[in-house]
Amino acid sequence: MATPAKSGKGSWFTLGLSLAALGVVYGDIGTSPLYALAVCFDGAHGVGVSPENVLGVLSLIFWSLVIVVTLKYHVFVLHADNKGEGGILALMSLVRPAGAKRRLWVVMLGLFGAALLYGDGMITPAISVLSAFEGLNVATPALAPYVIPLTLLVLVTLFAFQRHGTARIGRVFGPTMLVWFGVLAILGVRGILQAPEVLSAVNPLHAVHFFAANPLGSFLVLGAVFLVVTGGEALYADMGHFNERAIQIAWFGVALPGLLLNYFGQGALLLRDPAAASNPFYLLAPSWAVLPLVVLSMAATVIASQAIISGAYSLTMQAIHLGYLPRMRIDHTSAVQKGQIYVPAINSLLLLSTVLLVLAFRSSGALAGAYGIAVTTTMVITTLLMWLVVRDIWRWPLALAVPVVGVFLLVDLTFFAANVTKIPEGGWFPLAVGLAVFILMTTWRHGRSLLRERLRESETPLEPFLAGLRTSGIVRVKGTGVFLTGNQEAMPPALVRMVRHTKVLHKSVLLLTISLEDVARVPEAERLEHKELGLGFHRAVAHYGFMEEVDVPRMMDLLRERGFEHDPDDTTYFLGRERLVAPHGTTGFRLWRPRLFAWMAQNSQPVPAYFQIPPERVVEVGAQITP
Repeated sequence: MATPAKSGKGSWFTLGLSLAALGVVYGDIGTSPLYALAVCFDGAHGVGVSPENVLGVLSLIFWSLVIVVTLKYHVFVLHADNKGEGGILALMSLVRPAGAKRRLWVVMLGLFGAALLYGDGMITPAISVLSAFEGLNVATPALAPYVIPLTLLVLVTLFAFQRHGTARIGRVFGPTMLVWFGVLAILGVRGILQAPEVLSAVNPLHAVHFFAANPLGSFLVLGAVFLVVTGGEALYADMGHFNERAIQIAWFGVALPGLLLNYFGQGALLLRDPAAASNPFYLLAPSWAVLPLVVLSMAATVIASQAIISGAYSLTMQAIHLGYLPRMRIDHTSAVQKGQIYVPAINSLLLLSTVLLVLAFRSSGALAGAYGIAVTTTMVITTLLMWLVVRDIWRWPLALAVPVVGVFLLVDLTFFAANVTKIPEGGWFPLAVGLAVFILMTTWRHGRSLLRERLRESETPLEPFLAGLRTSGIVRVKGTGVFLTGNQEAMPPALVRMVRHTKVLHKSVLLLTISLEDVARVPEAERLEHKELGLGFHRAVAHYGFMEEVDVPRMMDLLRERGFEHDPDDTTYFLGRERLVAPHGTTGFRLWRPRLFAWMAQNSQPVPAYFQIPPERVVEVGAQITP
């Protein structure tokens, strides 16, 4: 039983984590009030402003936040963590069904869901920052021409700052969002007090009557209603940075009350003034507060954008470690805090795409047409994978699993169907991005698998090679040769080729395998395996999780502690460099995929840099392989 002092310390620590979660986890969903209700009534599929419609839409918003975010993610999905980590790739790795066909569709679902998040990462900064500066139109029409330039300036500055890391400014994320949610609540209460009858929208019958009066219009407006829950998927993706209790305290104690009060306040404003539908968020504030609110909104949207950008970096690192993307340069921007990373290639892609989106759509209302389809598709995939969790891992009986998962899937599919109507208006963009990333991921995975198969067909088993080495007359020179290999039962092809052509081998040889596991992090006690094979040969296997950084020099230091003597200045690392080439005469699909894989391999980060191996101590041994 904890002492009072320890309990107090633990409580303060949890509250601190909860404050940080406000900035990281709830930044995206927290800025939805800027544009969500406006799109419901003033968007492409908006409904007319009437008391019945206002109460019906608010009822849909209320129950969407309750069912999708509160029940599905907080009560259900958050419990399906992979050694403390969340996100769709972590979920995909957690669910490993038996049978090749079943495993294949799980991987395909997980990869496509992950790929769609890149499209979401491009749209979120654009729509969030743009919606913040649109408050200038409310303050004075004279400032309208500056909305686009200011949005672009903030976005370019945000992406340019990424290389410096977010450790310092991250400290103010939580307090800033606490102020933001507080202002949301104050504005909401101010509006509710002027039309308290708006609170009746918590009754789901208003949503039922709304659909009954106008089935088609009500269905189409669901695509706009869904905007209030975009960002909800971040709860699961960011759980590795915070514990479940901290995330729930931030939601139930601050984020959910602030959001609901503000949406109901905007609804109350529309009951009194239907003309306010063009921008109910800023028109809810007194005129003197609009410009300060624009500044606060800009800060909140930058935080929301930072959360999705950081999420794209983490997703990329997971995909690389799981073998679905080629190696990329990953900079660690903090020597203290794990997870503070910067991926230059992804940063440049997001910056270019975000700027083009702002220039192409030019308003948050127009961008809303592109927003939602990627998120709701990811939510559907998450629910499908959760079915495997409740049946295969949690062992729920069908009588419990079917109604629980069925309700969430029905809600997800309804929102998905409503968002499909957005495809001609811009929803095609995140789908196109998702499809492109999906093709890259599957091509890389397939190409790497093909290379491994071809290499294993010509591999030399370990024992026969060592037996032949005794009588081969191979010259053994001083020093240590380290050969990276993926197959622990055979000699590395690079070693075999080198011996065949040079007839020379180091006196001390280490066969090193980097094993990337389907878990987030590997305990330090289970990091390294070491075995002496004889004739100066040693076998080592280093285990890493998909959220960890591979550090080969550190592994060599651990091996020295375990008795493997070597001089770092007299150690050479030998790497195989195999190239997949299409056979002569190949055309069509069988031609472009090998070419795409070759292009990805050519532009991937070199192995020495990725594994932190000193480049001056590396020798590469190449070979060409046909499918």
